[in-house]
Amino acid sequence: MEIASLRQVVSADEWQLRVDLAACYRLVAMYGWGDLVFTHITARVPGPEHHFLINPYGLMFDEITASSLVKVDQQCNKIIDSPFPVNPAGFVIHSAVHEAREDITCVLHTHTRAGVAVSAQQGGILPISQQSTFILASLAYHDYEGVAFRDEEKPRLQADLGSANFLVLRNHGLLTVGKTIADAFLAMYTFENACRIQIDAQAGGELIAVNPLIVKGVAQAMKVQTGGLGGAFVWPALLRRLDRLEPGYTD
Repeated sequence: MEIASLRQVVSADEWQLRVDLAACYRLVAMYGWGDLVFTHITARVPGPEHHFLINPYGLMFDEITASSLVKVDQQCNKIIDSPFPVNPAGFVIHSAVHEAREDITCVLHTHTRAGVAVSAQQGGILPISQQSTFILASLAYHDYEGVAFRDEEKPRLQADLGSANFLVLRNHGLLTVGKTIADAFLAMYTFENACRIQIDAQAGGELIAVNPLIVKGVAQAMKVQTGGLGGAFVWPALLRRLDRLEPGYTD
């Protein structure tokens, strides 16, 4: 598939954002969190225009490159011409989050088996693993309202998310936000693992809960040790892995 390079067309900052977002899509595919073409990862482009990068609808996540990402405005209209379609309905959740959270750059949404399974459980994320304690330090829930394509749902989603970095979309999936793409990815890595551990643990017998005082103290411990779930600590290593296995993402 021949895609014209945008490296000389966009700013250096936007190009770096494109490279990181393409890498994120490839990593989501590599870790098995994809759902064919039916989820999205978006990133806010630097500048006052409120432009965003989103996947070209119809490409698998392991096909996405820096140049194939589509730049859109808040209404999902294309800013740079692209041969690929975009999915306005898929952008509803992302546009709502970006609109409410000026502090974040990236929104990552998945429909994984474990994530959807936990989203359907009354108790949601349980305090039964170290991973879960990281999530519980900044977790919110949003009730299912059907396929998320109606703008009228946005205010409720925004209110439910608040200042949290992890959101369980009930009966639907998981969502993370980050000041960087790396932060959003590492948050989802932890979120997904917490869900997988929970489903496995529930199949194995009586559960032991983490002491509530420990859960309460985790938020401060995260800030001291990693600056929050600091993606910068692992992102360079993840990019080296991609460079070895799938170097085409930088095209």
